[in-house]
Amino acid sequence: MKVYVSGATGFVGSHIARELREQGTEVRDERVDLLDSAGLERVLDGCDAVVHAAALYSYDAPESELQRVNVEGTRTILDAARASGVRRFLFTSTAGTCGPVPGAVATEEDEPPEWELSVPYKRTKLESERLALAAGAVVVNPTTPVGDGDAKPTPTGQMVEDVATGRIRGFVATGLNLVDVRDVARGHALALERGEPGERYLLGGVNLSLEELFAVIADLAGRSRPRLRVPYPFAVAAAKAGFANAEEVKLARIPMYFSSEKARSRLGYEPGPVEPALARATAEALTRKGGA
Repeated sequence: MKVYVSGATGFVGSHIARELREQGTEVRDERVDLLDSAGLERVLDGCDAVVHAAALYSYDAPESELQRVNVEGTRTILDAARASGVRRFLFTSTAGTCGPVPGAVATEEDEPPEWELSVPYKRTKLESERLALAAGAVVVNPTTPVGDGDAKPTPTGQMVEDVATGRIRGFVATGLNLVDVRDVARGHALALERGEPGERYLLGGVNLSLEELFAVIADLAGRSRPRLRVPYPFAVAAAKAGFANAEEVKLARIPMYFSSEKARSRLGYEPGPVEPALARATAEALTRKGGA
């Protein structure tokens, strides 16, 4: 099988391309602008499938750029795949389109609270996911991937770096579902093989409070654990004063906990422990900062 992986130079995309190659798949990973229809049709010629992992994951980028890359880029590559006769399309979405749900662990049957859609990243990922589902794509929804290769870094990688270097000393009483990026890549390979068109599959690992997560990262970095519990209204005030990212604070209002049971039962997805991935991520973060 010949597969084109968009975003193969990115954090998640590079792991997907590596995983597929290790399984014997012929991978094309040429970087093409997502609005270049002719260029996309050229690289898709002769391909059996597309894994569309390219996206702009940012809480700082202009809304127009998020719309251009995440929504219009998805529309263009879907059209190019159709024009090129590609039979299978796998779209990399985010768990954020499935929740979170207050007081519960979210599944693929859930959706995000309406007030979170004021965050441009989240809104554009939901819009692009709906385009993919309408076109008959298989959709995977990674939770919060961590591990090696997050070089830029992503907002998640930046969080790891900030805790590892002592920049973050407090936490809001919320939480995340953390998953090894290598497990996310394996989940993509399984979904490409076994996923049902028009379905979405959460690819997660373990639900951790921020207090627990920050403690693990601090221990790995040899630093004191962040001890200051920040009430959510204080975090909102800090964002208004410019001391925190307002979009990230908005998304921290309720714990972002998810279940991967559907991917386990339908795809055979079995994530491992997240601690080795956090160790790799922390080591790379410290290297980026010169061992700070």
